Amino acid sequence: MQATTRRVAVVGGNRIPFARSNTVYATASNQDMLTAAIDGLVTRYGLEGERLGEVVAGAVLKHSRDFNLTRESVLGSRLAPETPAYDIQQACDTGIQATIAVAHKIALGQIEVGIAGGTDTTSDAPIAVNEKLRMILLEANRAKTLQGRLAALAKVRPGHLAPAIPANKEPRTGLSMGDSAALTALEWNVGREEQDELAVASHQHLAAAYERGFLDDLVTPFRGLERDQNLRADSSLEKLATLKPVFGKGEAATMTAANSTPLTDGASAVLLCSEDYAAARGWEVLAYFTASETAAVDYVHGGEGLLMAPAYAMPRMLEREGLSLQDFDFYEIHEAFASQVLATLKAWEDPIFCKERLGLDAPLGEVDRAKLNVAGSSLAAGHPFAATGGRIVATLAKLLHEKGSGRGVISICAAGGQGVTAILEK
Repeated sequence: MQATTRRVAVVGGNRIPFARSNTVYATASNQDMLTAAIDGLVTRYGLEGERLGEVVAGAVLKHSRDFNLTRESVLGSRLAPETPAYDIQQACDTGIQATIAVAHKIALGQIEVGIAGGTDTTSDAPIAVNEKLRMILLEANRAKTLQGRLAALAKVRPGHLAPAIPANKEPRTGLSMGDSAALTALEWNVGREEQDELAVASHQHLAAAYERGFLDDLVTPFRGLERDQNLRADSSLEKLATLKPVFGKGEAATMTAANSTPLTDGASAVLLCSEDYAAARGWEVLAYFTASETAAVDYVHGGEGLLMAPAYAMPRMLEREGLSLQDFDFYEIHEAFASQVLATLKAWEDPIFCKERLGLDAPLGEVDRAKLNVAGSSLAAGHPFAATGGRIVATLAKLLHEKGSGRGVISICAAGGQGVTAILEK
């Protein structure tokens, strides 16, 4: 085993504009979108026909035909077909986990260059046959005779023809992610107005990023779309105040369609390599991927909120790296829901939570809101589950590059009570 590791350079990122479900990408598959995101990087960095060390990506909602999604996307791209690829999946953490997987191999010297990515479409969601019908069809397939097959098929009833559509809920609680987040918002006393303020800021920041050209080399037009379809540059507190809650009941009903992310289609990719490889290619390094941590919480029996795992991952990572929560120039906290961002920030400030649940002697403290999601985040851009990690890594790397130095931290919550944090430095 080697004694040292190498620094991992983030050279660039690319994504297609994110689209609301069942709109302009309604007929685009996960493979179509991921291939487009990869090819945007290929074109921008002159990788046509080249064999990379590895491509790692994934999707949360996948058809059975997509068992080898990333490899098929590579074969459909302009990369050399000899480029290895594999899928990874951890709900909304898929994109950041793909980045970590590629970064680890570069750090260990196993590969020199690789691409991490993610794609998701709720427009082209996998629809399965009814479970009872599936069992009958399997029984018919196992039958050795025509009589046996007919006997099995004779069990089919009209009700068995209803399709099984992916459910937007946690299997172990039966709650949707939004309803779970509403309970967390109530626990942490996160109000409607502060949620709306965060949502408006996200739209304003993303709109400003587009206007100043920040995203010109991070986004490739796709199917006629040049900007994120969910973006509302004219978003205001007055407009958001008119919307009715869509999650929670009673006093927990503070979450609306505007301060929650919509169902979204899209894909993203990030180009990573060693310092020597970047120098040999003449590529400018935007930032270095230096640390990460994954955590999970018991949201079923442990009394913790479904999306609170990053609150636990952060102090572990900071302790290992010898840093405090205030040692960062930028904070990229995934806006699954405005309430979740605010609950996480409040948890880090709370002495009881930090002592009793995190085992800390003192709170992690406050995050400077002026440094939070300064180029917009998921509330404005949308959230194609597996694509969000790549969007955030590329955005943060470019922000650090623009500044010329500094450190940024990422926090992404995910279904299943899991979460990932990571650090980029310049």
